[in-house]
Amino acid sequence: MIRFLAGLGLVLSAALPAHALTTEQAKAIAAGDTDARVAALNDAVARADAGLPKLVAALLDDAVKLAPAQVLIVDGEKVSDAATGAAATLPEDAEDVVNNNRMRGALQAAQAGLKLLSPDIALRREAVTELAKDTLDPSQLPLIDKALAAEIDPSLKDRLGLMRAALQIASPDKAQRLAAARSLGESGMSQVKSLLQARLAEGGESDAEVRGVLLSSVDKVSARLAWGERLGVVFTGISLGSILLLVALGLAITYGLMGVINMAHGELMMIGAYATYLVQNLFKAYLPGLFDWYILLAVPASFLAAALVGAVLERLVIRWLYGRPLETLLATWGISLVLMQGVRGLFGAQNVPVENPAWMSGGVAAMSNLTLPYNRLAIIVFAFAVLGGVALLIAKTRLGLFVRGVTQNRRMAACMGVNTARIDTYAFSLGAGIAGLAGCALSQVGNVGPDLGQSYIVDSFMVVVLGGVGQLAGTVYAALGLGVLNKLLEGWAGAVLAKIMVLVFIVVFIQKRPQGIFAMKGRSAEA
Repeated sequence: MIRFLAGLGLVLSAALPAHALTTEQAKAIAAGDTDARVAALNDAVARADAGLPKLVAALLDDAVKLAPAQVLIVDGEKVSDAATGAAATLPEDAEDVVNNNRMRGALQAAQAGLKLLSPDIALRREAVTELAKDTLDPSQLPLIDKALAAEIDPSLKDRLGLMRAALQIASPDKAQRLAAARSLGESGMSQVKSLLQARLAEGGESDAEVRGVLLSSVDKVSARLAWGERLGVVFTGISLGSILLLVALGLAITYGLMGVINMAHGELMMIGAYATYLVQNLFKAYLPGLFDWYILLAVPASFLAAALVGAVLERLVIRWLYGRPLETLLATWGISLVLMQGVRGLFGAQNVPVENPAWMSGGVAAMSNLTLPYNRLAIIVFAFAVLGGVALLIAKTRLGLFVRGVTQNRRMAACMGVNTARIDTYAFSLGAGIAGLAGCALSQVGNVGPDLGQSYIVDSFMVVVLGGVGQLAGTVYAALGLGVLNKLLEGWAGAVLAKIMVLVFIVVFIQKRPQGIFAMKGRSAEA
């Protein structure tokens, strides 16, 4: 009730000429018992006293002193009279003004009421949000009506309309309750559903007709919320699928095109993530003003770091094991252990913090119960950008032509003058670099530590095998399909059982179609 009176007075004051705040009025607001102070505050709000906003803000900040002859606002070393605004001197006998919880509630309501009719839309949004946080009281209905009549922004009008309906749902007038119940049925907010259910609880609505409308509105709101939950699961699945796509793209080259079972693929991702961490720290130390753009340098840095390590591995180890998949599995598994231990020695065994740039923080509120995080949206776009780049590289460039030629017939490519050893190095480095890009992306949504790659290596192999060895299109279908399927099953059966069910599905699918979703095209009968 106190908050309503203060806020209503401020609303009504918009149509009244402003008056100067007197010293006596300032004293009445700052000193005395709580009832008298609230009454004085409401009286000043109703007259739209010009000095009131500054005094209210100072009272909430505990920056008001009470002297025998005046009320003083203290802002650092600056002291001013609360009534006139003139500079003043702080006397030694000045006392602090103390506000209890009740008085603070009245002051906060006064501030919210001031903002509610502000010409600044940002302040109005803030005011509506503040009012929505508290339990609304029927006595606040005139305040909401006044603000609703003056509001021109559609989204704020909708929010104020819902607040108005929420107040009317408890009205003694049956017609108002019916109108409010129908109005709330058009909402898709979980708070509205809770409000309707509370009204239907024992001791709430007693009229049979109103209860019927309330039940219908609950069903409508529940249906909209269910759609938000379904879309949230699909988005989460697509987000997971885009991460799997990034992880599996590099593996599709090293395993699908080159036949190398690279168990160190996850550790190449880890190198990309740590490269992102180092670039972030360099920006923090030397370019703090440009920190929000460190990711633009981290992307090529993560690619080059992982590609360089991949080139070294191919030259020293992998080149001697082509055509021997089991040996490559064992060798790269040993390499993965060496890389993990090396990172532990350099950076420690604990996870390291990687911060999102400011423009990747927050999200888009698509529905009342569905927020799409900016970092997830950025990763989805990034994954498909990398996919497009890889597809163009393989299909349209000289390097891609040589990679496809060596993959299909190494001896014939060598006879045509292709340096197959160099192409092997380039191809393996490309796959390793793409793994580094995946690590850069993962650093924006998860922890960065020595075991980063272990969480994704099995899933990435499943994506490549399911999609069809060497098929980029199959990799896309498999990654997105497994991501969405996994999240759908998680909501139904839990995370662990969902993983098991996905694995069983892949085993059965491979039994029926060993070549995967897309088979390699060839002229032989076996192909």
